[in-house]
Amino acid sequence: QVQLVENGGGSVQAGGSLRLSCAASDYTYSSNLMAWFRQAPGKEREAVAAIGAGATTYYADSVKGRFTISRSSYENTIYLQMNSLKPEDTAMYYCAAGGRGWWLLVETYHTWGQGTQVTVGS
Repeated sequence: QVQLVENGGGSVQAGGSLRLSCAASDYTYSSNLMAWFRQAPGKEREAVAAIGAGATTYYADSVKGRFTISRSSYENTIYLQMNSLKPEDTAMYYCAAGGRGWWLLVETYHTWGQGTQVTVGS
């Protein structure tokens, strides 16, 4: 089974930046839909951004203009560059891999990373 390994979480002050990475163990999954979700305590898991096999990208309205999702096919890795971070961005961020489907839906994805914590503010 494919495994996703996440890195890059941490604590920053408002206005700061972080770059998350998610490495897939199987090249095949890097060719399918991959996404970043986040979940804050007491909140439902929400889609943040996704990238498809054709390099089409999708973003939640709350992060447009601040976050950028990208992928490196050669490295089987996706990234989430997060700029101008706000306290409301604080959450556990999860990488997800899936097949074809609506990018917003948790059920589209069959494999999830362990999550990496992003904390903004003090």
